[in-house]
Amino acid sequence: MEIFLNHCAIERGLAKNSLSSYRRDLEKFLNYLNKSQKTLTSINPSDVAAFLHTLREANLNESSIARNAVALRSLFAFLAKESGVESIAKEILVPRSAKRLPKALSIDQIARLINSCADDLSGIRDRAILELLYATGARVSEIIALNRSDISQNSQEGVEAITIRVRGKGGKERLVPVGSYARLALDQYLTRSRPVFAKNLKEEALFLNEKRGTRLSRQSAWQIVIDAAKRSGLDEAISPHGFRHSFATHLLDGGADIRVVQELLGHASVTTTQIYTLVTIDKLRESYASAHPRSK
Repeated sequence: MEIFLNHCAIERGLAKNSLSSYRRDLEKFLNYLNKSQKTLTSINPSDVAAFLHTLREANLNESSIARNAVALRSLFAFLAKESGVESIAKEILVPRSAKRLPKALSIDQIARLINSCADDLSGIRDRAILELLYATGARVSEIIALNRSDISQNSQEGVEAITIRVRGKGGKERLVPVGSYARLALDQYLTRSRPVFAKNLKEEALFLNEKRGTRLSRQSAWQIVIDAAKRSGLDEAISPHGFRHSFATHLLDGGADIRVVQELLGHASVTTTQIYTLVTIDKLRESYASAHPRSK
């Protein structure tokens, strides 16, 4: 399994979080094989189907089951290529999960979340993180992976501007401009909070843990969002990815070109970005239904 995962990391450029998911999925499958007294070389597609059925019985959602199926497909394709044996990869059916529209927060909800942060050192850092999540549309893993050297400052027509270099899936880099609100929040963090948090002056990580002075973890960033939601009195489940959805939806609502949004989000294909146009179309339908005299 380690050889396969190394192949995924080096040859396919799979992201760290994707590799962790693959590892968990494959370990689950290998445990299933051990209980069934079967090996990777003795199984057939019906055995894989039976395994996926056990996941469904365990109430795993369809997207997670599909991810397990994709991981197994990749594994068996790799084994066939390495050993020359016949592959069962193509016979492994990947269940299609219903395409759920991403849920965007309103502009008011975004403001409430950001403004809920305290004015102490940790709150200043938290505000900078929330502002950047919304200003850049970056994934939470991309935000916490930022280094100080990823921030570029320049002036445009006498106005200070900031660009951030974001490392996306597969190690692909993109440059994302940062607006004035996030720029101010980031400046406050860099001048007031980070110098206090940094235990080592050579630490390159942009966002630091206030106690250890090391790079903030993904779990801690998630908790920052959850705590902000509680303080804001927002009942619905809010995750860091909600900021990404809101970023894309609000840009399209404001008339941004979909290709620009694709570039900012770091999507390899515009097809992935097009799901956000469905969200804006839904809003148009709602407006039409409530305003047009012959819509009902």
